[in-house]
Amino acid sequence: MDSTKSNSIHSDNVEEVHNVPMDVIIRPIPPMLDELKVQSLVNTIKESGADINNVPPIDILWIKGRKGGNYYYSFGGCHRFAAYQQLKMSYIPAKIFKSNISDLRSYLGGSTPDLQ
Repeated sequence: MDSTKSNSIHSDNVEEVHNVPMDVIIRPIPPMLDELKVQSLVNTIKESGADINNVPPIDILWIKGRKGGNYYYSFGGCHRFAAYQQLKMSYIPAKIFKSNISDLRSYLGGSTPDLQ
């Protein structure tokens, strides 16, 4: 892995970055935020816009429900997500990768919803 890039284990092989509507992202685990880190990200985003060279995209698991619904889950990137929320931005840069209910269950266990 190139040490100059900030990648995640999930999206390491995903190159394409999408601007994903904030309101479709499901974040089922409440974040533990360092407000100074969030504010630093807010300042960086204000200065550079949503430049992914300065603030890396978040990872999103895209899961198709059993009736064809699209569900977009994010578990990491809580400080970046909070910064975009604080700035009242409608979209956030994200790498999307196809996942499945089994992967989701590994995060949520018995709390995994029945995705339609």
